[in-house]
Amino acid sequence: MNDSADLYTGDLASATWRKSSYTANNGNCVEVADMPNAPGIAVRDSKNTHLPAARVSHAAWSAFLAAVVDDTLSGGFG
Repeated sequence: MNDSADLYTGDLASATWRKSSYTANNGNCVEVADMPNAPGIAVRDSKNTHLPAARVSHAAWSAFLAAVVDDTLSGGFG
C-alpha cells in the first residue's frame, strides 16, 4: 500500500493529541497527533473532536508549518 493510502486506513483511537504550538490563544485551537500506524500527522479542531481529522504526510505538514512561519501561504487563504 502507498503512504497516501496508509494515512486514511490508520486508526486514530490510540493517537496522542496535543495542541499545536502554532495555535493562537483566542480559543481557535487545533490539535495534532502523530499517526500511530501510518507515516503522517492528523489534525483536528479541538472544539469538535467528534469530526473527522485531516490527515497529511510529514512532508506536507512540514511544508505547511514552514509557510506559516515564513508568512508565504498562498492560494486563496485570507
